[in-house]
Amino acid sequence: MISPYNDEYFMKQAYQEALKAFEVGEIPVGAVIVANQQIIARSHNLTEQLTDVTAHAEIQALTAASNYLGSKYLHGCTLYVTLEPCVMCAGALYWSQIDKIFFGARDEKRGAGHVGTPLYHPKTLVQNGIMAEECGRLMKEFFEMRRR
Repeated sequence: MISPYNDEYFMKQAYQEALKAFEVGEIPVGAVIVANQQIIARSHNLTEQLTDVTAHAEIQALTAASNYLGSKYLHGCTLYVTLEPCVMCAGALYWSQIDKIFFGARDEKRGAGHVGTPLYHPKTLVQNGIMAEECGRLMKEFFEMRRR
C-alpha cells in the first residue's frame, strides 16, 4: 500500500502552522517534524507571544520532538519548515543531527544558506522548493500588511 503522506503533504501541515502565526501577528513561519511518516512535533513562530527572540518555529518544533522522543538527537526525523532556517535555527538543527530538512521559500536576507559556509550537519540532507511560491507569498502578504 502506498502511503498518502509525502513531502508535499507534510509541507502543507507546516503551512497550516504558518497560517496560525499569521493570524496572531507573528511572522508566518510554520514547522513540523516527522518520524516514521508521523508528525511528532508542530509549531509556528512565537517570538511576539512569548517575548522571546529564540522562539522560532524550528526551535519550538525541535524542543517538542526531543521531548517526544526522549532524546536530543533527531535521527530518523525530517523537518518541514515554510521558510529557510536562519543561522540560529541552522545551528540548533546541526546539533540535533536531524536527517532531513525541507524548506519552502528561501530567506534572501537572513537564511542560513547565504552565510557562505555550510551550517547544517554534514549528514543532513537539505532541500528547498516544496510549496516555495505559496510560502513566499504568505511572507510577502504579512510584511505588506505590517507596512500599512
